[in-house]
Formats: sequence, structure tokens, C-alpha cells
Amino acid sequence: MTSRLPTSASIVNKSAGDKLYAPSAAKNVGALTKLLVRIAPEKGQILEIASGTGQHIVEFAKAIPDLLWTPSEISSERLVSIDAYCAEASLNNLTIPILLDACAQGWAQKSKTYDFIITINLLHLISKKATRVLLSETAKALTVNGTFIIYGPFLREGKTISNGDAVFHAELQNANRQIGYKDRDDVIAWARLAGLTTFEVVNMPANNLALIFTTSKDYNMH
Repeated sequence: MTSRLPTSASIVNKSAGDKLYAPSAAKNVGALTKLLVRIAPEKGQILEIASGTGQHIVEFAKAIPDLLWTPSEISSERLVSIDAYCAEASLNNLTIPILLDACAQGWAQKSKTYDFIITINLLHLISKKATRVLLSETAKALTVNGTFIIYGPFLREGKTISNGDAVFHAELQNANRQIGYKDRDDVIAWARLAGLTTFEVVNMPANNLALIFTTSKDYNMH
């Protein structure tokens, strides 16, 4: 979705066969799985936007077998990797990965609806304009009382909260001025304009956040 990303933005190594391996995915999958076990519905259709290598969604599908998980990607190389992970896992609650540019206007009109959508470590790799399209289209692709989780690093009141975050944010902006960390409060405001309600903001390991939104109007941020 972006070009000229610094090396540290997407450290992906070749694994066995067609599988790609991202160390960051291996590090955060445990905490994310625990969150999903708590938040996810008992049954339903789940879409992961920008599934990356495929490491995450296989673990999610193992941990929550009653949900039907659909991986997606814009990168053909990563679609191949996702397919390899899914084939190896051989789970009946994983669908074939789909080609999806979730930052393209109008994709929700062509998509079926989902009860739950998640995207991991994407917002800092896309522009503010693309982020707003993503939020708007995702809101349309969710069922009534659907849930959307955005996981990743965020600015707080316009500032990074650690030296490591400051360095990474600077690297991203040096590569492409349109990308970099988004401010937590900006994303929440954009989501509300898109028709989503803030359900919960969860502090995650390594200074990351999980922003949890719903299409229901019955919840307020707490």
C-alpha cells in the first residue's frame, strides 16, 4: 500500500517453502490472541485486513475455532505466504485468502459483510487519507453490532511515547512523508465520523494500542 518503506518497517524473512516470517508477528500474536478470545463473538465471519505473512490469522483460527476467518492482502507474494500457512494448518475455519486493497474507495460495496474485522500494524504504513478511507469502508463492511479492532503504535497527543517509537516514526516519514504514526485521538474522531462507536482502548505490550470500535450505538468509550 506504500512504497520505499525503511527496512525496519517490515522485517520479513523467507521461511520454509512459500511461507514468509515476520519476527514482530511472532512477538505480538500471544497478546493479540488473548484479546481476541475476550472480545470476539461466539460465532460469525471474521475478516483480517492486510494479513501480512499469514502467521497471525492461523493462530487466531486455532484459538477461536467457532469463527470463520478470512485473510486478505494486497500483495501477491504475501497472499502466497498466507495460503502456505493456511494449508499447513489445515483448519476448516480458515477460508482461501482474498486479494483486497482496503484503502480503495468502494470495496465494501463489493464485499460480503463481516461480524468482526481486525487489522494489525497497518495504519502507520499508510497515509491519513488512506486511513480515513479504510475506516469508512470497514464501517460499511460490518454487520449491525459488528466489531473492528485496529492494533499498532500510535501517537498520544501528537507525540511518540518512547525513543524507539520516535526513531521508527522518523524513519517512516523520511521514507514517505505521507505515512507514519497516527494520533490515537485523530483515529477515534475519524472512526466516529465514519459511523463507528469507540468501545474500548486497550494498552498492549511494547507501547502498542488496540482501538476497538463497534457499529452499535449502545456503547460509549470506557
